[in-house]
Amino acid sequence: MNGDRRQFLRNSLAAAGAGLVLGTAGPRSLLAAATTPPQSGLAGLFAPDFAVGTALSNTTLLGQNPSLESLVAREFSAITAENAMKWEEIHPTADSWDWQRADYFVEYGQRTGMYTIGHTLVWHSQMPEWVFIDQDGKPRPKAVVQKAMEEHIAAVAGRYRGRIQAWDVVNEAVTDDGKWRESHWYNTFGEDYFSRAFHLAREVDPKAELLYNDYNMTIPAKRDFALAQIQKFRKQGMPIEGVGMQAHVHLSEPEIAKLEASIEAIAAAGLEVHITELEVDVLPKAYDYMGAEISTNFEYSDELNPFRDGLPQKVADQLAARYESLFNLFLKHKDKIRRVSLWGTTDAESWKNDWPVVGRTNYPLIFDREGKPKEAYYAVAGLKGASKSG
Repeated sequence: MNGDRRQFLRNSLAAAGAGLVLGTAGPRSLLAAATTPPQSGLAGLFAPDFAVGTALSNTTLLGQNPSLESLVAREFSAITAENAMKWEEIHPTADSWDWQRADYFVEYGQRTGMYTIGHTLVWHSQMPEWVFIDQDGKPRPKAVVQKAMEEHIAAVAGRYRGRIQAWDVVNEAVTDDGKWRESHWYNTFGEDYFSRAFHLAREVDPKAELLYNDYNMTIPAKRDFALAQIQKFRKQGMPIEGVGMQAHVHLSEPEIAKLEASIEAIAAAGLEVHITELEVDVLPKAYDYMGAEISTNFEYSDELNPFRDGLPQKVADQLAARYESLFNLFLKHKDKIRRVSLWGTTDAESWKNDWPVVGRTNYPLIFDREGKPKEAYYAVAGLKGASKSG
């Protein structure tokens, strides 16, 4: 990001950014000489291009963070439940359901007019063991597991029919080397579980957009295998509208060209692109791949947690430049992209603070721990401010 431009944005947006957090700024004060957007914040700025979203944590959905709720309502036009709708959270035992947080999430989406994404119906992780293993520790028969899946999708998607605009129907079904993940789902059903989940979701909610969501979709083997399977099942009648391309990225990886190639490949397959779970990790990598496999964990060390006392200016500048380059890419392909969603709103609530190393302090989002806009926010907003102000 050009230094003079950064300083201009910093000066012209500082008061507006603080006002957005405190609820005192009008849309016109967001960007100097900008046309008043239909909504305040990033949602308004990018409204002609794509929805801009964020994920809501369980803490927020228990009504314990009203200031963050207000920030989300001002800045974003789409929401995803970070954990509240995952199987172990909402359906922990065969005979029990916990709807509190999911209900609040959907009600919040309706109250604020948000594009609301349900996450997720079928996933290999955060699954209660009872779905696949009986009381004697033996694998359940295919028919029993299939019934559990059918009843779960019918209950969850049915409860929110007409109030959820899109569902991440299946999450992370493919490995990085381009094969089916050998999850309990796959080992029980074979690949047919994938298409069955989409058919069930469509039967329950005829109008919701149905999505496949995965990380590391910039790896050609993974992306191409996933798209080939989707195309095969579509020819057999499987309903699907889009692919969620998780963007758990680092300051320098993956390269913009790799992200662009995958956006183009998904669109060429006739599917809408959703950029999901976006954040930029600023800490040293504890692993030699970029991903989101939550079972991975590493031992803590000072070398892996260098910014405990705050983010150095040099790294803050790099973060702003990275977000600017990412959103430049998304704007370039706005005809293909339905939504761009960050995975969390403030640094304080990001899952990257403790993954894959417990105890680390990370700074991957565009709002700091107090909910104030960072330089990365100004860099993203400035893309639209520059275009509107000429």
